[in-house]
Amino acid sequence: MRKIILIVLIGLLFFPEAPRAEQVYSPGQMEKDLQEIQDQYKFEVRKIGKTEKGKYIKAVKLGKGKKSILLVGSHHGREWLSSILLMTMLKDYAAAYQAGKPIGGFPSGLLDEVSIWFIPMLNPDGVSIQQGDLSNLNFLEKAGVWRMNRYSTNWSRWKANAKGIDLNRQYPIGWEEVMSDAKKPTYQFYKGEQPLEATEVKALADFTKKVDPTIAVSYHTSGREIFWHYQNKRENMARDYGIAKKTAELTGYELTFPEKEAVGSGFTDWFITEFKRPGMTIELSYLVDETNPPFSVFPEEWKRNRLVGIMLVKEANKLNNK
Repeated sequence: MRKIILIVLIGLLFFPEAPRAEQVYSPGQMEKDLQEIQDQYKFEVRKIGKTEKGKYIKAVKLGKGKKSILLVGSHHGREWLSSILLMTMLKDYAAAYQAGKPIGGFPSGLLDEVSIWFIPMLNPDGVSIQQGDLSNLNFLEKAGVWRMNRYSTNWSRWKANAKGIDLNRQYPIGWEEVMSDAKKPTYQFYKGEQPLEATEVKALADFTKKVDPTIAVSYHTSGREIFWHYQNKRENMARDYGIAKKTAELTGYELTFPEKEAVGSGFTDWFITEFKRPGMTIELSYLVDETNPPFSVFPEEWKRNRLVGIMLVKEANKLNNK
């Protein structure tokens, strides 16, 4: 016991708590950006719940349409590139919508028919930890996350929330079938003791049911791939494939076809089966290992994804008018 306490004390004295020197997109910066665009455009910002450490999870509505699509970023701590992409999309679309200007070749007035709900950062606790900022944790919590990171000072690999649960392995569909070596809270892949255990996931699931989106997308950050299918009903295959194919054509990403033995428990797996509507997981960036893509890749990913949101608004409008 004394040896364990000594190890923890040494770790607390020497592991870094300051954000990394490399450029990152932090929860604090996102809050600042969100406040600025809220002041400028006066759109609805809703607190949909709290993280395990008490941070508010925020959703932003752009448009007047009663129907909507939903775009979610940063299920995982090391995937904050998805957050800056969604915040940039929100600012870009808001400016065009207010000015009555098109977004690419799409009329921004489509947002009068179908709104976009943005949840730029579902897991701000995990993002903070991944960036080496442990200031929101007390002494014992710092010791806990260090242990869950396997006593490593390599915070850049952190994927889970503050309690060591992988949020994208927390949804009910396929949860039982998910196999992992992670049997207890850790920096990645631990699915929890039961689905919807993590407060972040429960908040998103409840919010999704409330706003009832026509299409849902979860952005992640490794591999430039699009996953669009999880046990789709046969009658929905052509519809969902068509939307995924248009997304692939816009982004230049690979359209991944499902494996026979694919297991679920991710957000879009749940959305597709629960709502019987199109859902996609979009992976930004070239393939990276257990870390975040570098900030320098952002301009390329933004160029590829700039029109995805408004294109999906158009597709959702078509579905709603059928």
